[in-house]
Amino acid sequence: MNTNLDIIYKDMVTKVQQEIALQQVMSHIGGVKKDMIILEKSEFSALRSENEKIKLELQQIKKQVMDEITKVRADNKLNLNLEKSRVKELHAQQDRALTQTDRKIDTEVADLKTMLESHKLDNIKYLAGSVFTCLTVALGFYRLWI
Repeated sequence: MNTNLDIIYKDMVTKVQQEIALQQVMSHIGGVKKDMIILEKSEFSALRSENEKIKLELQQIKKQVMDEITKVRADNKLNLNLEKSRVKELHAQQDRALTQTDRKIDTEVADLKTMLESHKLDNIKYLAGSVFTCLTVALGFYRLWI
């Protein structure tokens, strides 16, 4: 029985030994807590710095996109203005061609009117000549008969 008690006593600890073991475990837990806090802070600061890096990259990308948008808008405005000027030039050419055509038509109409007046005048001359000739012949016959 004594041997059994000795074996049991070996497995058992005294209150002082238990408190020493408890203090050792508590100090070990405190060290682990400190390490965890340090790790959390370092991870948090790492996350914060990475977040800052991502924000900076995002701002750079945003600036690049805005620059590209501005460039595309400027190109589109330039192209639109070029197309407007081309259309205006085309309209101006068409207007010039239309004006030239109108002038040609007016010239041709004036020439035709002049020719018509000339032919009218010639017809009137021939008509007057014919009438005077007929009148002369008629007067000649009248004189012969009288």
